Amino acid sequence: MDSTVVSKMCSFCGQVGSMENRLAGGLGAMICFECLSYYYHQSTQDAEVESRSGAPWDKMSDVEMLDKLPLILKSAAQNSAFANDWVALLRERKISWAAIGQVLGVSRQAAWERFAAAPARRRAAER
Repeated sequence: MDSTVVSKMCSFCGQVGSMENRLAGGLGAMICFECLSYYYHQSTQDAEVESRSGAPWDKMSDVEMLDKLPLILKSAAQNSAFANDWVALLRERKISWAAIGQVLGVSRQAAWERFAAAPARRRAAER
């Protein structure tokens, strides 16, 4: 599993991780320390918490919403890659496709079809 921050991005602002822009997180979602600090500060101010109680897109213009769409898809791809890596780790531990399918609420065959070819696709894309 790739655990380097260089190939990851902050799921909140989209900045790519680096030695200077460290990321924290897990289960696919990542956050840079700038966003972590910002959202921590926002969450400790009662007035800020109250002002942010609605959905963020309610206050966005159409242009702002369109600008966020690539970030959302890039974040989803990062999470999907993490899920593929996680399943690969489970398979390395000899966890059966039936057990993986069961926790995902799908058949063994559906789990295999979704995840078995992922490492090969990734290797081919890296070439």
